[in-house]
Amino acid sequence: MELQAVMEKRRSIRNYNPERKVTKEQLDELIKAASYAPLWKNLQTSRYYCVLSENAVKELREKCLPEFNQANSDGAGAYIVTTFVKGMVGFDKNTGSPVNEAGDGWGYYDLGLQNENLLLKAAELGLDTLVMGIRDGEALRELLNIPDSENVVSVIAVGYRGQEPPERPKRKELEVVARFI
Repeated sequence: MELQAVMEKRRSIRNYNPERKVTKEQLDELIKAASYAPLWKNLQTSRYYCVLSENAVKELREKCLPEFNQANSDGAGAYIVTTFVKGMVGFDKNTGSPVNEAGDGWGYYDLGLQNENLLLKAAELGLDTLVMGIRDGEALRELLNIPDSENVVSVIAVGYRGQEPPERPKRKELEVVARFI
């Protein structure tokens, strides 16, 4: 599938078919695709906690997501919890000081680049996703044994759509989002 077609096909899905299962091999492909993103000094600080067993998926959904995200991701075959190691990306390796005002923001930036690759690969494979930023970070940290040295960022539901989503929301015009100087 061509990149443009994959970008246009990818949607945030809020209704999953519980009969269709996600495999470890598919998740491996998603994480591998994420690793190809351009990164700050190739530090590779992003971490992915892949939750695939039926019991663990249910436990994460019930303990770590608010009710509306539980409903939005019900039936998803897997969750991927995304984190990054704090204080590395955007910091001077000798002094430990931020190199500019963004500081750990560069860790979020790198993780975002990698997550986009992951989402596009999922679409290419026929999988659907939903990125959820509203979650209980401490509950995720406890459930998955995520160390304090990592920032918990998002939970990505992975599965197969249960029904077609509504029409894609209209995107802002180029003149609104870009300035050419």
